[in-house]
Amino acid sequence: MSAFANRSWARTDCLGLVGELRAYSWSGGSDTVRFLKPWARGSLSQQQWDGLQLMLRVYRRSFTQDMQELVKMLSLEYPFEIQASVGCAVLPGNTSQSFFHAAFQGKEIISFQGTAWVPAPDAPAWARRASGKLNEDLGTREAVQSLLNDTCPQLARDLLEGGKSDLEKQVKPEVWLSSRPSPDPDRLLLVCHVSGFHPKPVWVMWMRGEQEQPGTQRGDVLPHADETWYLRVTLDVAAREAAGLSCRVRHSSLGGQDVVLYWGSPSSPGLIAVAVVVPLVIVGCIGYLIFKRRW
Repeated sequence: MSAFANRSWARTDCLGLVGELRAYSWSGGSDTVRFLKPWARGSLSQQQWDGLQLMLRVYRRSFTQDMQELVKMLSLEYPFEIQASVGCAVLPGNTSQSFFHAAFQGKEIISFQGTAWVPAPDAPAWARRASGKLNEDLGTREAVQSLLNDTCPQLARDLLEGGKSDLEKQVKPEVWLSSRPSPDPDRLLLVCHVSGFHPKPVWVMWMRGEQEQPGTQRGDVLPHADETWYLRVTLDVAAREAAGLSCRVRHSSLGGQDVVLYWGSPSSPGLIAVAVVVPLVIVGCIGYLIFKRRW
């Protein structure tokens, strides 16, 4: 992300991810990439990393100057932000897919496709002029193409192997229920909290029996400092209809066994939640009957 406050002040910060894990950071006040994981260097030599860091430093300086000239040419107004999402996905069969998307004030305006910059279909008119100007710089286009198609896939394969244990770790979620005040005293806002899980994909739904409740509202999946995740899922219901509702959670760490918490259980004051693990009860009963028969 590059922030431009005025013609004389700009800052660029970068964050490098491998899957969902933070592996690199590069702040506006530093000339070196910070490695956040012991395996983040991959198999690239120190000379290769030095070359990449030099390229980033040159990019930052030239990009800032180019944007300031572009602002003058297109009569854009300060302050503004430029966001870029750059990387590659490693695919089966030793293939990869690279991407470079740039946005202005949160809206995509341009991308790098093949060997050239292409404006987004609904980008403002000045984005076409900007992409034409960028395409005049053959050297930069060749450098971007090499980074996307050669350097990135090579590094990504190294990191997927070196960081395998971190990338494939499974952490079970903690789940609890609560309610929030509603302006209408006859209604309840039920909240299902799902916290501390990894990896990020998770399915959470308010249910009545086996029926999904269409009014379920899912919040953003937010990161914890320990690289696990947190999610809050809400349901606005009439207070008289809350009984019998449950929150169901599915996650890869649970081994196919959903977590189900029921709202309104009198046996759990305070949290008003109770976990139902039916298969364990069934297994316990079968075990008891077998033991009794043998005795």
